[in-house]
Amino acid sequence: MPLDLRFDATDVGLFADLYEFTVSAAFFEQRMNDTAAFELSLRRMPPNRGYMVACGIERILETLEEFRIDETAIAHLESLKLFKPEFLEFLGGLRFTGSVRALREGGIFFAGQPILEVCAPLIEAQLVETLILNQVGFATMVATKAARCFSAAQGRRLVDFGPRRAQGADAPLITARASYLAGFHGTANVAGGRRYGIPVYGTMSHSFVMAHERELKAFDDFAGSFPRLSTLLVDTYDSVAGVHNAAKIGVKLREMGGKLGGIRLDSGRLFDLATQARKILDLAGLDDVPIFASGNLDEYRIAELLGDGAPIDAFGVGTSLAVSDDAPAGDFNYKLVEYRGEPRMKLSAGKASTPGRKQIFRARNAAGSDYSDLVGLIDESTATVTREFRQPPATVAAIVETQMEGGRRKLPRPGLEELRAQTLAEFPHLDARLKALRKPAEYPVRPTATLNAMIISERLKSERRQD
Repeated sequence: MPLDLRFDATDVGLFADLYEFTVSAAFFEQRMNDTAAFELSLRRMPPNRGYMVACGIERILETLEEFRIDETAIAHLESLKLFKPEFLEFLGGLRFTGSVRALREGGIFFAGQPILEVCAPLIEAQLVETLILNQVGFATMVATKAARCFSAAQGRRLVDFGPRRAQGADAPLITARASYLAGFHGTANVAGGRRYGIPVYGTMSHSFVMAHERELKAFDDFAGSFPRLSTLLVDTYDSVAGVHNAAKIGVKLREMGGKLGGIRLDSGRLFDLATQARKILDLAGLDDVPIFASGNLDEYRIAELLGDGAPIDAFGVGTSLAVSDDAPAGDFNYKLVEYRGEPRMKLSAGKASTPGRKQIFRARNAAGSDYSDLVGLIDESTATVTREFRQPPATVAAIVETQMEGGRRKLPRPGLEELRAQTLAEFPHLDARLKALRKPAEYPVRPTATLNAMIISERLKSERRQD
């Protein structure tokens, strides 16, 4: 019996809602398995979000390349006594053979836009719905939260402190990667550091101080064992007294030719404590020793502290990042937009989908700011849509790219450092009003004339399908 903590690779084929299998079985029985296109998008922006950062796409591509439903999974499906042998035999030989078009991992997007499109035989595309929504949805919410913290921190160092509060064993790995992609400098998660090559950071525990008879002795012992990681946690007892003790260790290290790595404030009135700590350290000649803050921090609190002039050099962000606490989920959906080469449209009240395979066209002005997007059909081009922008653009880019064909990646897998650099390079092109932490501006997104005509036409056809 494998450890229950582990998500085994053999579970991937069953990572689906039951209806994915029942409708697929019905499709199989009716011989409905022609080419279908499904689109992942976000219906509406979450609270206080002026932009979103796409994440989880690379994980999906990797999974689709290796997708299979193995013998143990088939045996479980058989035990449900719902499926005919012919369908189970079909599933046993199933591999993903389709194509994927998507935004670049770390790309900026907005509500009503295609994040990812799967074009494959109907059953293949149907069975991966739950997996895609789960992986891209959560990773995107965390990456967006991290990007907001990055913006608020104004260049200060940020570390992911989320593993212990994340909801599940897989979530901390996603958080470590997504936050690094969006600007964090590293993670406290050693497993995430190993898997993704992310720098790992840590300080010390309250238990280390409490296990000693004297705080000063605890600081001295820890700095002696880990001189390069000597950021001392000063709030086990009285924080100000703790800073004085840390300063004594800092002076001792300096006299020995070393340097105190920093002090960490983890509770209390952080602005007041950081101000006092800075004075204590400076008076001891330790003006180069940084102050690290943690304890229920998020982008709002970071912005408030720095706006007030708090002398804090780095932040650890935990719970709020790992669960994206003010917006823990997005209204992501995965809908059929084309079958057998014909558009498909859902008309549900408040949940209508947009038909057809699509492309996003992004306009940038001469000052280098992205200012408007058009969502068009896949066969439109930058040349054909440029005239539709109300303000003439300096450049127009089509940003949905073909990343997989025939079930295999089209291009070499990019490294995380490369993706991170590309993501950080996008932020300066965002209007500052979109980065506002509260009540951000709404980015203009609208359909092209061609897509709009299809929407009108398909709405009428969809209504007739119910006759």
